[in-house]
Amino acid sequence: MHIVLHEPEIPQNTGNIARTCAATGATLHLIEPLGFSIEEKALKRAGLDYWHLLDVRTYKNFEEFLEKNNYPKLYMATTKAHHTHVEVAYEEESYIMFGKESAGIPEEILVGYEDTCVRIPMIESARSLNLSNSVAIVLYEALRQTDFKLLKTTGELHRLEW
Repeated sequence: MHIVLHEPEIPQNTGNIARTCAATGATLHLIEPLGFSIEEKALKRAGLDYWHLLDVRTYKNFEEFLEKNNYPKLYMATTKAHHTHVEVAYEEESYIMFGKESAGIPEEILVGYEDTCVRIPMIESARSLNLSNSVAIVLYEALRQTDFKLLKTTGELHRLEW
């Protein structure tokens, strides 16, 4: 899976998303400008000690992202979508894009992806969910649909036995 953040602004959100990507084997794509330095302490702290597990790639702009990834099929997470995040069929190598915290994905980009825009259901008066929570919700639905391929799905007790 691939998580794409378009111009993320808050380092703690991106750090949390990095940790989620690392724990699921998802690649994290960051499209500039970023609202922080990739070396910022808050970003590293939120990602804890998972950075060595993460495949993170940065791009100067959306066009460079498209070119370097061979114009992939993109699912766009947006409050403006007609479909919910569970109404589409994700593929094993899906690219799921999220916009910056203050404004989402620009409409100039969204307009070209009407059929693959997805929305997380919420009450009408809520503007949006936290970015890192949104990524986790949509990513885990995509992983569920693809049978959690390559992920450990069972656990064991540490000191006792079931």
